[in-house]
Amino acid sequence: MTSQSPDQIRRAARLNEARAEHERLAAKVAAHDIAYHQQDAPTISDADYDALRRQLERLEARFPELADGSPARRVGAAPAEKFAKVRHAVPMLSLGNIFQPEEAEEFVARVRRFLGLAEGAPLVITAEPKIDGLSCSLRYVKGELAQAATRGDGFEGEDVTANVRTIKEIPHRLAGHPPEICEVRGEIYMTKSDFAALNERQAQAGKPPFANPRNSAAGSLRQLDPAITAQRPLHFFAYAWGDIAETPAPTQHGMIKTFASYGFKTNPLTKLCHSAADLLAHWRAIEDARATLPYDIDGVVYKVDDLDYQRRLGFVSRAPRWATAHKFAAEKATTILRDIEIQVGRTGSLTPVAKLEPVNVGGVVVSNATLHNEDEIGRKDVRIGDTVIVQRAGDVIPQVLGPVLEKRPKHAKPYEFPHICPACGSAALREIDAKGEMDVVRRCTGGLVCPAQAVERLKHFCSRNALDIEGLGDRQIELFHTEGLIMSPADIFTLEERDKRAVKKLKDREGFGETSVRNLFAAINARRNIAINRFIFALGIRHVGETNARRLARHFGTFEALREVGRAALDPESEARAELNAIEGVGDVVAEAVTEFFAEQHNEDALDALLKEVTPEPMEEVQTSTPVAGKTIVFTGALERMTRDEAKAQAERLGAKVSGSVSKKTDLVVAGPGAGSKLTKAEELGIEVITEDEWLSRVGG
Repeated sequence: MTSQSPDQIRRAARLNEARAEHERLAAKVAAHDIAYHQQDAPTISDADYDALRRQLERLEARFPELADGSPARRVGAAPAEKFAKVRHAVPMLSLGNIFQPEEAEEFVARVRRFLGLAEGAPLVITAEPKIDGLSCSLRYVKGELAQAATRGDGFEGEDVTANVRTIKEIPHRLAGHPPEICEVRGEIYMTKSDFAALNERQAQAGKPPFANPRNSAAGSLRQLDPAITAQRPLHFFAYAWGDIAETPAPTQHGMIKTFASYGFKTNPLTKLCHSAADLLAHWRAIEDARATLPYDIDGVVYKVDDLDYQRRLGFVSRAPRWATAHKFAAEKATTILRDIEIQVGRTGSLTPVAKLEPVNVGGVVVSNATLHNEDEIGRKDVRIGDTVIVQRAGDVIPQVLGPVLEKRPKHAKPYEFPHICPACGSAALREIDAKGEMDVVRRCTGGLVCPAQAVERLKHFCSRNALDIEGLGDRQIELFHTEGLIMSPADIFTLEERDKRAVKKLKDREGFGETSVRNLFAAINARRNIAINRFIFALGIRHVGETNARRLARHFGTFEALREVGRAALDPESEARAELNAIEGVGDVVAEAVTEFFAEQHNEDALDALLKEVTPEPMEEVQTSTPVAGKTIVFTGALERMTRDEAKAQAERLGAKVSGSVSKKTDLVVAGPGAGSKLTKAEELGIEVITEDEWLSRVGG
């Protein structure tokens, strides 16, 4: 066996540390993606989200092997289960963000360098308001509206055709002579005055108000009953396109004019600019007019106007090189901090929420704001009763910047952050990471039995990459939990037997029937035997995502073996802890999380009950004599015959390693429609590139 050099050993150690940090950041970004794009209920500001994403991207730049499956390479979140799914023929990618004037100048300079434009050569860029709404793609066939879909994860969205047909500003038939296939993309939004009127009606009906126009627009579009959407005053600006038989204009600005001729409303503040100075002047003009606009915006989008230039510039990661969003600064106000409440999230995170005297911040009435974490409260020395400065960063979740000390009440005391979970009474701890630093988040160790975590953990347990129980989606889990039918994972598998003895049967409840209940019980019973890696992932152990679940499953073979070592590893100096630490890719942070999970008697009791109903089975053996065994594969673009998860699982089953980035170590790239920068890099490096059909032919799929 070839021994490793000291540099290789140091690199491996750094990689293990980076992997743990990457998993922590990736989990946060993925959770925020779901909250914003799927649930229309963001929990952090745009600015904080962008900062998280930049941390993740910087880590991946240093360690490209971590990019595989990263949320930094995805757009949005997977489509919600309640709507049919739509595969975008051309991916709906997101934009990169800039915040400073010099970044706008650098954007223009970078475009010029890439295109090789001489100094003084003309470069036209459009600048348009960035509407704070919900992205939507409208597919027209022979001029008729055939389908409407949300962005979703960028590759697959939600079918909202019936709801979109109720929006007056979206034509059912295009005017003029559009191409036979024409996908028009834009933003669905609600005006400020319509939003205020909607909240007034909510209050009169005794219902809670919406947080902001963006959330109300997104929630209105995602109604299961189109009649409800029809009652909501939704609007649409067209500004982009997807699948199109032919582009009727050679420029971005020309395409926008074409959309207007088809019958779409386009934004009149879109302007052609010829320099960075022009862009910044228009950005400042729109910022000055922001408060007077009838709709919410959070910045200005810059796009290279020439479509040929756009094609040459292409894409990098999840965003086009030819466009960027220049965000506005946050808006601020002062108010009284009445209380601090602790909310417990799915992973047990204890998040402090400021309860404020309602105040208008940039046109939105704010009564709650984030205080981020325990250290932030201490660092800012925020106390109940303080007059505090509140900021709406990115126009989403308000945050408390700090107190106005000269207005502090005489008897205000420093806030004592709880060390006990307010929901279940379990210890709330702060982890120590691989660098020996304390995590900023305090977490409940109650795991499977903490009621605040229970619903979200149950959703995770039943999710697609965990037990994947058909018919037991988010809505059903919330209903069953509220009614006390499913309080822990084991309850899922005893539901049928308990239903037989119940006075009121499931089939007699609203929304259910004999067929749906029979199908649900069949789907549950079909998961009584499940692959061990999916079972481990389903438990929601901190830091144990799909990759680490596979690593643990491969190493231990059986769940009982993992459980035995997890119990024995409580002593950091034990052989069991050393065994966990020695698993490639696991390291101290994951080992600590596994140990803490099995150390909680609550979790052990829940596992005992669950294992009476479910049998974790060995993973499928990895094949070593296939055409791709030992090779590093990259999938890019939209796959049409299988999902990305299916492709990845198939490749790993055949002994290949799947990577999220192209490098000299890549052996093969499988490219589908919409492939961008990865395909370009593969061609530059001379790496073999094949289609999805060629891949399936090669592996016998």
